[in-house]
Amino acid sequence: MERLTSPPRLMIVSDLDHTMVDHHDPENLSLLRFNSLWEHAYRHDSLLVFSTGRSPTLYKELRKEKPLLTPDITIMSVGTEITYGNSMVPDHGWVETLNNKWDLGIVKEETSKFSELTLQAETEQRPHKVSFYVDKSKAQEVTKELSQRLEKRGLDVKIIYSGGMDLDILPQGAGKGQALAYLLKKLKTEGKLPVNTLACGDSGNDAELFSIPDVYGVMVSNAQEELLKWHAENAKDNPKVIHAKERCAGGIIQAIGEFKLGPNLSPRDVSDFLECKAENVNPGHEVVKFFLFYERWRRGEVENCEAYTASLKSSCHPSGVFVHPSGTEKSLIDTIDELRKYHGDKQGKKFRVWADQVLATDTTPGTWIVKLDKWEQTGDECSGCTTTVKFTSKEGEGLVWEHVQQTWSVDSKVKDDSSWII
Repeated sequence: MERLTSPPRLMIVSDLDHTMVDHHDPENLSLLRFNSLWEHAYRHDSLLVFSTGRSPTLYKELRKEKPLLTPDITIMSVGTEITYGNSMVPDHGWVETLNNKWDLGIVKEETSKFSELTLQAETEQRPHKVSFYVDKSKAQEVTKELSQRLEKRGLDVKIIYSGGMDLDILPQGAGKGQALAYLLKKLKTEGKLPVNTLACGDSGNDAELFSIPDVYGVMVSNAQEELLKWHAENAKDNPKVIHAKERCAGGIIQAIGEFKLGPNLSPRDVSDFLECKAENVNPGHEVVKFFLFYERWRRGEVENCEAYTASLKSSCHPSGVFVHPSGTEKSLIDTIDELRKYHGDKQGKKFRVWADQVLATDTTPGTWIVKLDKWEQTGDECSGCTTTVKFTSKEGEGLVWEHVQQTWSVDSKVKDDSSWII
């Protein structure tokens, strides 16, 4: 968040499972569409927040399974944990807030008296969240009686039922909605209150997100019955909350357009690489566009024609250099020529490429340094490189690639110098 010197243009606060992530989409296409839109149009001046019921352990597991971007802020365990940045630094002020009228020992003692409750995995039990499974037919009755018992013991708790089976017990001051309200208040104090905020969800534990004043909301098309019921009873006349026609991340992109929050055309939705042009000089857009072309080239989805490679080479400085993660240096133009032999080598295979944390810095007039993480997935294996690109520009000539350097990411599962092209 330190990179933002003014209020974020947009803050997206999204649930993960069945909202940002579509578990019925094996190619992750809607998520990849969102990724390229975010990195191309929003990363530089906006905030991405993931708000998930998952514990830190399960959240990290999901990151290994799906092509998720790195968020600026992560809200986990149904709004009971807030962390910042790559290193996930915890918000200690939020922890202190949640300690009010909360006693983990008493919660465990009282819940043990209910045979209807089945404790979830140990990883899902957190300092301010106790999680169970409960049969849908028993949920209402158990919630009512348990709430009364805990109140008699002097606790002020919130019981959230979601997903048709999950029952979470939290401090009254916790939850996805309160975590968002806390975050907005904190950003306002810092002079960085977002111009617009869009909350995105699919289940009962997301309902609170849509209750925060001045926040836009989208329930994705595959939203669960409990959230639609809440909307019908509480927010059907609120024009700021919509039920999208598209599933998961596709519904988020749809909401950006419907609420006019900013650009909503993902580079992945532009079919012709040569026609994919930004309105202004945008080094971040150039990088996103190039790696998307690279994916399509290797999947054989673009024609193997001289016009494409000629366009790429004309964007490279004649003496431009590419430093491979192995440390080998080669000409940028030679690297583009080498691409010719890889056309369609991934055709019919599970091969995807995406850019993460694309940030451009204007170092001197007409010179930019772009830093990003470039990821490749082949089958179930992921490789990633930290990438630095130097661009220069001359009036009327657009951006010129001068230098590209890549080093293996510490999170890369595979580090195979021989199979990595660029």
